[in-house]
Amino acid sequence: MSFGFFRNLTKPKPAPVEEREHVVAGRSLPLKIVENDRARRLTLRIDSGGRGLRITVPPGLRRGEVEKFLDRHQEWLEQRLAKVPNRPQVRPGIKIPVRGVSHRIVHEPSKRGTVTVSRDERGPLLIVHGDRIHLPRRIADFLKREAKREIEKLVVKHTQALGKRAKAIRFKDTSSRWGSCTSDGNLSFSWRIMMAPSPVINYLVAHEVAHLKEMNHGPKFWKLCEQLCPDTERCKAWLKRNGGALQAIVFE
Repeated sequence: MSFGFFRNLTKPKPAPVEEREHVVAGRSLPLKIVENDRARRLTLRIDSGGRGLRITVPPGLRRGEVEKFLDRHQEWLEQRLAKVPNRPQVRPGIKIPVRGVSHRIVHEPSKRGTVTVSRDERGPLLIVHGDRIHLPRRIADFLKREAKREIEKLVVKHTQALGKRAKAIRFKDTSSRWGSCTSDGNLSFSWRIMMAPSPVINYLVAHEVAHLKEMNHGPKFWKLCEQLCPDTERCKAWLKRNGGALQAIVFE
């Protein structure tokens, strides 16, 4: 959701482009101010998971207007952020999903290795070995390895069905999107998608592979998505409804 007002062309002093902190209801969030030549008004966006804020500003706007814009929408920010899921810190005892199934984190420092998937009478486990300080990073690395293994296979499956080839496959931790496809065929995915159910993972890959043929979100693109993933609508709705909670988990 965005709010904005039209640019006042009489203001001669441009607003600076910067990164800083902005406090909302006692929470200090990273704020990125980006000047865009094509912008005709200010727009405000909350990153997925409530991890930061972004304001896009037109050129020729005074810094003071940005501050007034933030002040006017402070209450809106508070209301929206109140609906954002809590940001759980990855630590022993909490549960995180792997392919949509909750796994309880268990720390066993005496053993060597990284992460082992197991289960006990209470359900699935992620057993993390080594020093406690490395636990969040080791779980993130585990999810990255799982993403690489599964998503690369799905890319092969869907590109063969489409008759296209991906130039490269990359994995990132992005807060604004789950995946992307460049015009020259590079596919990128957020490794956090491995916390979503398997059908949703498959949908995301089908979505980005479909962009190899249709670089838009028009009717032809969505028809192609449905051909690659008949469960597109349900999976798209799941990701829209639950994606923020996955983005909110802190791996640090």
